[in-house]
Amino acid sequence: MLFKTYSAAVFGIDAYLVEVEVDVSPSFQGSFNVVGLPDLAVKESRERIKSALRNCGFDFPLQQAVTVNLAPADIRKEGSAFDLPMALGVLGCQGTFFGKILGAYVFLGELSLDGGVRPVRGALSAALAARERGIRNVIVPEANAREAAVVEGIQVFAVKSLPQAADLINAPESFRPVEVDASEMLAEASQYAVDLRDVRGQMSAKRALEVACAGSHNILLIGPPGAGKTMLAKRIPTILPPMSLEEAIETTRIHSVAGLLDDARGLIGTRPFRSPHHTISDAGLIGGGAIPRPGEVSLGHNGVLFLDELPEFQRNVLEVMRQPLEDGCVTIARAALSVSFPSRFMLAAAMNPCPCGFFGDPTRECHCSPTQIQRYVSKISGPLLDRIDIHIEVPAVKYKELRGEAEVESSASVRTRVLRARQTQLARYRGEKSLYANAQMPPKLLRKECAISPEGEKLLETAIQRLGLSARAHDRILKVSRTIADLEDAATIAPKHLSEAIQYRTLDRTYWA
Repeated sequence: MLFKTYSAAVFGIDAYLVEVEVDVSPSFQGSFNVVGLPDLAVKESRERIKSALRNCGFDFPLQQAVTVNLAPADIRKEGSAFDLPMALGVLGCQGTFFGKILGAYVFLGELSLDGGVRPVRGALSAALAARERGIRNVIVPEANAREAAVVEGIQVFAVKSLPQAADLINAPESFRPVEVDASEMLAEASQYAVDLRDVRGQMSAKRALEVACAGSHNILLIGPPGAGKTMLAKRIPTILPPMSLEEAIETTRIHSVAGLLDDARGLIGTRPFRSPHHTISDAGLIGGGAIPRPGEVSLGHNGVLFLDELPEFQRNVLEVMRQPLEDGCVTIARAALSVSFPSRFMLAAAMNPCPCGFFGDPTRECHCSPTQIQRYVSKISGPLLDRIDIHIEVPAVKYKELRGEAEVESSASVRTRVLRARQTQLARYRGEKSLYANAQMPPKLLRKECAISPEGEKLLETAIQRLGLSARAHDRILKVSRTIADLEDAATIAPKHLSEAIQYRTLDRTYWA
């Protein structure tokens, strides 16, 4: 007897439907074969299915040949999400479902030996794939229910065990689909545990963060140990614009595929903040593996990737970031497949000014020689540095600022100005595809959108000649000055905007000239 149903497999962050065909035929020696390019986890499902059926009181066809085909057969299947549909297919071949046709269902779930249904990766992507194919009913483990129910236009049912899944098929009217309010979930999940008012002093650094967030500019914080570089960086997401529902769903898909999604939340509402250790490999940063998984640059999509102690990262690890910084996506190629992951993030980096950390500090003596300092900072390649728009010094906080009672501006207040500047940029680039902030401005728009007065021309020329800035630095200055003007609702770039933007490039001369 032949029985068919559907499941889903994840490819990158997208999912495609898999037709699960189960055939049970007479045989002198019982067998259980899975075909359709299954990986080891899928092959091992045979033993899980046998034990789950027996421990739940169902009969397993001992003296019969069970053949499971996962179609399309030319694409490799991996993971344990096929356990539940295969087990239901075996039951269907034995007449458990009274002639029910399961073509209107997509099943996902890993089985435990006692018949319990465990969570799987990529449930949100699977629900989206089901909707695209016009299948309205998606049955998932209870832990994945809120995640999958975010998708509109389908019914998501949560099951805890194999018998419950069988009951749902036989009597669907006795089960209610999981219902969630995606907008309410997003509002509940969009609360940050930190705030910019936690940081005392550092007014110039806070201003630089505001400019960086307003134009989506990459930023480098340079200062001695204990100055608050990491503390500042962790609060960058709190002043970025709130996530839209589309951004939240896309970010949630990536974390779901990576197995990092919190089951209780179901939707990521805060912008990701990823801070990998400097010992990370290039595969860990970009993504990789025999079956590619997203790396840190993709887990930071729509958020912030923070690289602390930037010169301590291996040079080859930093160099692989150039593609995602430019393109907003990363492509991982293997012999059998090629996968693309989104990676549109804001890069924030921090470093000491020298190996000991006290070069230029007025209160502590630096013991590093000029050669040591040059060798230390030269670990960062020029091409990567050219992709960082803002370099800002973060000096040690003075005691009076640290213990002062002055009111400190909150993240919400700064975010209001950032959001207003972003809205100005969205209106400016409305006709441009994949362009939403000044940092992404292409050269063809630079002269049009960053026109400056004769006084500004003279100021910029003097700065480039005296500081020895490159052509790339010239473009960065114009983009940053455009953002500063947007923060002030200024239609044109004034000399004061250029002057502030130039201050954010003086480190080119100090360290890298």
